[in-house]
Amino acid sequence: MKRFLIIILTLLISSNTSFSQSIDVESWTKDIDFYKTNLEQNHIDLYNTISKVEFEKEIQQIKSTLNKKSDVGVIVDLMRLTRKIGDGHTAFSLKGVETHLFPIEIYKVDGKWRVIKTTNKHKNLLGKTLTRIDGKPINKIIKEVSETAQYVENEQSEIIRTGEYLMISELLFGLQLTKNEFEAEFSFLDDNNRESKVLLNAINNKDYYENTDFQKFNIIIPEIQKPTNSKHDYLWFSSIKDSNGIYIKFESYPSFEEMEKFGELVLNYVNKNKIKQIVIDLRNNGGGDFFVGTFLAYYLNLADSIDWKSGVYVLIDKVTFSAGTSNASLFRQILNAKIIGEPTGSNPTGYQDMGQFTLPNSGMIVTYSKRLFRFQEKVTQGIQPDVLIDYDWESYSKWN
Repeated sequence: MKRFLIIILTLLISSNTSFSQSIDVESWTKDIDFYKTNLEQNHIDLYNTISKVEFEKEIQQIKSTLNKKSDVGVIVDLMRLTRKIGDGHTAFSLKGVETHLFPIEIYKVDGKWRVIKTTNKHKNLLGKTLTRIDGKPINKIIKEVSETAQYVENEQSEIIRTGEYLMISELLFGLQLTKNEFEAEFSFLDDNNRESKVLLNAINNKDYYENTDFQKFNIIIPEIQKPTNSKHDYLWFSSIKDSNGIYIKFESYPSFEEMEKFGELVLNYVNKNKIKQIVIDLRNNGGGDFFVGTFLAYYLNLADSIDWKSGVYVLIDKVTFSAGTSNASLFRQILNAKIIGEPTGSNPTGYQDMGQFTLPNSGMIVTYSKRLFRFQEKVTQGIQPDVLIDYDWESYSKWN
C-alpha cells in the first residue's frame, strides 16, 4: 500500500471569423440585441449572479459607445460582460475565430507565472518566470485579462483561463496592454534573478496547433506505461508496476459505444488479475458527456476483487472541468473513491450542459448553460479533495 501511495503522489506532480473584423454600428447593434434576447430565452438562470438591471445597463453602455470602438473593442466589452454572468459554460466564445498566439505557455506555480512550454526556438525560456510584457508588470496584465477570460467558474479556472487568454495577441492589444498587435517584448527572470528580454511574434492559431514544434516539461512515471495498442491518447489503462493496481487515464470522453467496450476491457483485466487498487486520473479533463463517464463506474462496480473500502483513488486538478468534475464527484459517491490533488476548475453544484447560438452579423459564437446540476449538497468552489496536494516548482521542475 505504501508503494502504491508513493506512485499516486508522483503522478500528481507530474473558415474562420477574424478577431479583427469590419462590422458597422448597425450590425453590431443588431448582434447585441440578438445576444441579449437569446441569452434570456435559453440560459437556465441568466440573472443568478448579475442583476437584470445591471446587465441591461451594461448592454446600453456598450451600444452607446459603438461608434467609438473598434471591432476588437466591442468583442472585449462583450467578453467582459459575459464573464459577469458567472458560470463556466456561458461565454462569448472565440471558437472558430482566427487569432494569434504568442509561442509560450505559462502556468502559475508558487505564485509565479512560469514558462512550461515554448517553441524550439525559445526553449531557453523554459522554467523562467514571466515578469513583464511591453514593460507592464505581469500582475497588472493578469488583472486586466482575468476580467475578460471566458469559461471561468471559480478561482482555479480563473487561473487556468487567464493564462490561456493572456497569450492571445489580439486580446492584449485590444486591452491596450501591448504596443503592437502581433508582437511584444516579454521580460523574464531565471532562478538566479537574472533578467532577459525577448521579442516574441504571435503565431496564427492554426499554425500554432498544427505546424509548430514545442518543448515542454514532461513527467515520466516509470511504473506506468501507456499500452502501444491504445485507441486513444486520452483514455487508456495500464497496470502499475510493483503493485496490485491499475491506472486509468481519463482525460476526455469517447462515445457511449467506445466507453462500453473500454469498460468491458477494464473489468476483464481487473477480474483476471484480481486487481485491488485503482487510480482514475481526471486531471486535464476538460469535460464532455458526464453520462458516458457513468459507464466506467458501472463496469468497475462489477469487480469484487477491488478494495472498495480504501482502494479507489481519483486524481483531480485545476484543469478538471465540467463533466470531469461531475464524474469525480460521482466516483466519490458510488465508488467510495478518495479524491487527491487540487480543487477542480468547475463546481460540483452549478450551471452546466452547454448550448450555443451564433450572432447573425459578426458570426461570433455565444454559449450558455442549460441545466443546474447538484452533485453535492454543500456548495463549494470546486471539488475539495480529501488529500490536498499543491504543486510546487521545485518538484515540478525536476521532471524536465
